Amino acid sequence: MKAYIFPGQGAQYKGMGLDLFEKSELAQELFNKANEILDFSITDIMFEGSEEELKQTKVTQPAVFLHSVILAKVLGSDFQPDMVAGHSLGELSALVAANVLSFEDGLTLVSKRALAMQKACEIKPSTMAAVLGLEDEVVEQVCKEVDGVVVAANYNCPGQLVISGEVNAIEKACEVLTEKGARRALILPVGGAFHSPLMEPAREELAAAIESTIFNEPICPVYQNVPAKAVNNSLEIKKNLVAQLTAPVKWTQSIQAMIADGGTEFIEVGPGKVLQGLMRKIDRSVVTKGADLEN
Repeated sequence: MKAYIFPGQGAQYKGMGLDLFEKSELAQELFNKANEILDFSITDIMFEGSEEELKQTKVTQPAVFLHSVILAKVLGSDFQPDMVAGHSLGELSALVAANVLSFEDGLTLVSKRALAMQKACEIKPSTMAAVLGLEDEVVEQVCKEVDGVVVAANYNCPGQLVISGEVNAIEKACEVLTEKGARRALILPVGGAFHSPLMEPAREELAAAIESTIFNEPICPVYQNVPAKAVNNSLEIKKNLVAQLTAPVKWTQSIQAMIADGGTEFIEVGPGKVLQGLMRKIDRSVVTKGADLEN
């Protein structure tokens, strides 16, 4: 069975999407529509902007979403998913690909999500850190014991867990985790504590936007970050999408569930190869590749 997976924030790169724009009239139409919806020229930043400009959350999230969704649409009849999943922001790309959301509604929600998260980041100094080489249980236990807000945020693959929280608590957790044998405990260059309780203001704001958006039933099962299992019901999809902002991304568990349910070929749709790298660490026995631009 074919599983399509969609990357999240961090997969962006200078010049992203330009090849799509040059190759496809449909891509040109959708990129131009995106500029209108966002009310600024995101294509200028994607195609010609600096890495610094691309790093702004209000730009990064729509940019990664657009690259992923437009690539899926350009694939046309070659895009035949039996199951889909997206990493964090990528979940919204997956929902458009599975016909749950329209292109326009998906982009509007991504933009609102990015701005709400940006605002939440400004309320309190917070950050994230990647922890390599420890069992998940050890990292979870340290998070519980450290004073302040620090939680497991992204279960990316075995031996790679991202933690999220207040700056002081993250710094302390990194010290303790290094003492406990972590190969690395590295603070990430991000604007805030995504997928932690500190995103509560963003969750409330996004919940209202999601509530007023039409969600259709998916054309195939969507493996969402929060439950890490197949979801086929639009109401449940809405609920999980709201919860995702303050809950961990269970990526390892989602991929394992997709494989258990028959996924044999995993195709990353979007910029970069981040998810292909994680796939190889989760299970080398399945076929993993990027979407073919030539189609």
